Amino acid sequence: MERWLHGALTLSLAPLLLVQGRWVRRRTPLLPEPPGPRAGVIGQGPVLRLLIVGDSSAAGVGAAHQDEALSGRLTQALSRDFTVHWRLQACTGHKLADVRAAVRGLPAEPFDVVVAAVGVNDATGRTRMAHWLHGLQALVATLRHRHQAQQVILSALPPVHLFPALPQPLRWYLGRCATRLDRAQRRWVVSQPGCEVVGADFPMDLRYMAHDGFHPGPLAYEAWAGVLAGQIRARRRA
Repeated sequence: MERWLHGALTLSLAPLLLVQGRWVRRRTPLLPEPPGPRAGVIGQGPVLRLLIVGDSSAAGVGAAHQDEALSGRLTQALSRDFTVHWRLQACTGHKLADVRAAVRGLPAEPFDVVVAAVGVNDATGRTRMAHWLHGLQALVATLRHRHQAQQVILSALPPVHLFPALPQPLRWYLGRCATRLDRAQRRWVVSQPGCEVVGADFPMDLRYMAHDGFHPGPLAYEAWAGVLAGQIRARRRA
């Protein structure tokens, strides 16, 4: 029933959504990926090997430097307890299929923890549910078998229905697409030991958003990294 309803909504709203989508692409500034290192070693204590993969949010778009982005904030937070050997493999515009390809292109080195931030481009690009779930399964399998990942954290899709850059009803529709994908990955992950979905815990207001109204800003990255660091510490203690 839900699948039929989603298809009917897509068909009925398609002309308006197409016009609004083109308007948003023309109006929204294209923010660059911030400069800064994408691999390194930081901290002291037990060694923690960390891989961050994903789309523009993983790449830190919306921050002025990687130090203020997800990778910088997360490695800084973890460095108080661990010697963090980390790598960032992320690119603006990547869908889940692109992230899988990027991971396959990495050397077969082991990682203790992998954080994957992906899904918004699949929501806006209307990736089919079957392809989404197959992609999650394939990505996690590669991370486990090729990179010996002990903990895989899939970031929850953000509340796209609250993104200020999007007009209505496009905002509502894309929010619905994102919610469907997020619910599906949460249902799927229940049966996957060592794998979890973690939300980015920050308010959706302009103080936390980049000036394009679409990406996180430095405050959001800091809050997001704090939640992730807490989950990683808890798992390592356990």
